Amino acid sequence: MQTQTLERMESEVRTYSRSFPVVFTEAKGARLTSEDGKQYIDFLAGAGTLNYGHNHPKLKQALVDYLASDGIVHGLDMWTKAKRDYLETLEEVILKPRGLEYKVHLPGPTGTNAVEAAIRLARVATGRHNIVSFTNGFHGVTMGALAATGNRKFREATGGIPTQGSAFMPFDGYLGEGIDTLDYFEKLLGDNSSGLDRPAAVIIETVQGEGGINPASDEWLQRLEKICRANGILLIIDDIQAGCGRTGKFFSFEHAGITPDIVTNSKSLSGFGLPFAHVLMRPELDKWKPGQYNGTFRGFGLAMVTGAAALRHFWSDDTLERDVQRKARVVEDRFQKLATWLTEKGVPASERGRGLMRALDVGTGDNADKITAEAFKRGLVIETSGHEGQAVKCLCPLTISDEDLIEGLDILEASIKHVFG
Repeated sequence: MQTQTLERMESEVRTYSRSFPVVFTEAKGARLTSEDGKQYIDFLAGAGTLNYGHNHPKLKQALVDYLASDGIVHGLDMWTKAKRDYLETLEEVILKPRGLEYKVHLPGPTGTNAVEAAIRLARVATGRHNIVSFTNGFHGVTMGALAATGNRKFREATGGIPTQGSAFMPFDGYLGEGIDTLDYFEKLLGDNSSGLDRPAAVIIETVQGEGGINPASDEWLQRLEKICRANGILLIIDDIQAGCGRTGKFFSFEHAGITPDIVTNSKSLSGFGLPFAHVLMRPELDKWKPGQYNGTFRGFGLAMVTGAAALRHFWSDDTLERDVQRKARVVEDRFQKLATWLTEKGVPASERGRGLMRALDVGTGDNADKITAEAFKRGLVIETSGHEGQAVKCLCPLTISDEDLIEGLDILEASIKHVFG
């Protein structure tokens, strides 16, 4: 494989090509093919961007048909047939069946665009500035989103410019078992001398992705919602990685039965790997003035076409939802058995997650890197996450076949036993 041009010209900021140093040429379903013809099972899925796998035929056909008809590809925020179809499908297939009434803001094509818009909207709507985020949370790397992101690696990459506007609280479980971290948050809110400026909003991932696949319990999320309501604080759910079915429900907050004021989605929103993001907001929060928050690529017709097709195909009934939950039990069981095996070998390990957003925590980043490197040699693309990169993370396509899922898990098991056996 020829990688010289890529290595010479691409910035040192690149990451995934270091872990998976081959040139990929084709992809279908849950498999990637490299330039030398080797196939890899994909447990990365574009970091959660390809929930429906690579080049799904239904979505690809919708895209091809739209291009063949000379449909609008780029339209800023002008009205197009593609936009109308997407919004009508979103309302009929997703929002109405869940009893949700939201307006839709298309801020630009990435998750961090959506987070920036959500944070600024909360400030505009409430007249307050402070945003409460949580330990180990990740919300993006533009300045507003970065201020709400805990990881020091990203926060130190600003060239010395300080991040501002957020206060961090301990996430569920951060202080250990048996400690409800919301006691601390509620205490600060009730004390005029706590130093916590009254927040405009709380922003949270119900399952922290880059933070290590840390799920908040339903009860903890329900209490957080009550605290926000009691104190006039907006609740923003960052569903960029955990949404679009990843946890077994279309929205990850459905498990807890809560109703956020604002929701951010991106990653698998287009269903096809095309850049697409939106912010959902309660109608009365739509305080924007025309053009106050915009973006050149907020009218990406191709993403709307595949996004609408994905909603119709996968979410018109509960077939995918039930299948994700079934496959999740398979991954959970295998990860638990691997955690037990590792612990017996003197490598303390644990399993956690929700739906097909699962992690095997192996204690250190060095352990996790050895496992994923060996897995790649054997034909499995899988990454790590967590504050030290200590969690081996499964984000396989939700549509993965049982055969590919089992083969991928078998490769992971063989890699772990090779490294620590």
